[in-house]
Amino acid sequence: MITILDHSFSQLNQFISEKKFSKIFILVDENTHEYCLPLFLANLETEISFEILEIEPGEEMKNIQTANQLWEILTEMHADRKALLINLGGGVITDMGGFVASTYKRGIQFINIPTTLLSMCDASIGGKTGIDLMNYKNMVGTFAFPEQIYFYPKFLETLPAKELKSGFAEMLKHGLIADKLHWEELIQIQSLDALGIEKFIPNSMNIKQEIVNADCFEKNIRKTLNFGHTIGHAIESLCLEDGKPILHGEAVALGMICETHLAYLENLIDEKTSELVIHHIQRYFSFLDISSYEDSKIFDLLLNDKKNVDEKINFSLITGIGSCTFDYQCSTENITKALNFYRKLSEY
Repeated sequence: MITILDHSFSQLNQFISEKKFSKIFILVDENTHEYCLPLFLANLETEISFEILEIEPGEEMKNIQTANQLWEILTEMHADRKALLINLGGGVITDMGGFVASTYKRGIQFINIPTTLLSMCDASIGGKTGIDLMNYKNMVGTFAFPEQIYFYPKFLETLPAKELKSGFAEMLKHGLIADKLHWEELIQIQSLDALGIEKFIPNSMNIKQEIVNADCFEKNIRKTLNFGHTIGHAIESLCLEDGKPILHGEAVALGMICETHLAYLENLIDEKTSELVIHHIQRYFSFLDISSYEDSKIFDLLLNDKKNVDEKINFSLITGIGSCTFDYQCSTENITKALNFYRKLSEY
């Protein structure tokens, strides 16, 4: 359930009061500790004791070592199965916190309070938890649904512009795969700031929630949410391996450009649609230089994608603005052409 919090966080306080948890743990990173936690604690009304768990920010922290540290801390602090973990942060926090909660003592309750646009529109919704393994994105994880998701728009005002832009990529994706009107509204935005984006967030959240409700465990239509992520995750992993991490939304934007051109090469969309979609993505996202990444390294990562079956790469590709197919297998030649198409965009 997604709830928009009022200024006093009354819905959250009522939830905690009714549930009677034994103890509360609040997971943050250094950024949310500084910019979001003071406001959160000022509005938290409970007599239940709570502890703050803090990790360093960044995708690099989303690994088994960090998870193990959090399990150990929960154990040392005598967290029992009636404890509550509150994930206050962006995608790394909600992914990591959900994974830790769903596995500690075979599962304790958790709620997500996303503080970034990316987490509000994507990571906090849908019950996917996970950590990275050997630089492969979200390779280890669980399906575990939060008890509640609380959305507080004011947290967006704490974000740097690049973080807003990162989340905006997922919003664009929601329009491209499922809602043409949403896409058309988003591409009218001239300046990406919290005020300009805020009113479109609930619709984006609802698009994802409706897809998840129709297919919780990603057997069919939920796979469409992976549009842009097959190639995007591969590039994100290579950048992480190089010690030059990029934001998830930057990788998704790159992936959507490649996979839109791939959809055109596979005759799923016409050239005009492909050019239109790519043009608007480029309006918001700068070119990323991937010239140093050989096709063979990218294909190695594509072949390890979680959606694959029998070592065949399964793509989710748009069939128009507002529609998407899934489990689509492309020729190696066309995948290579799509990557080269992106590389050559730097020339324009």
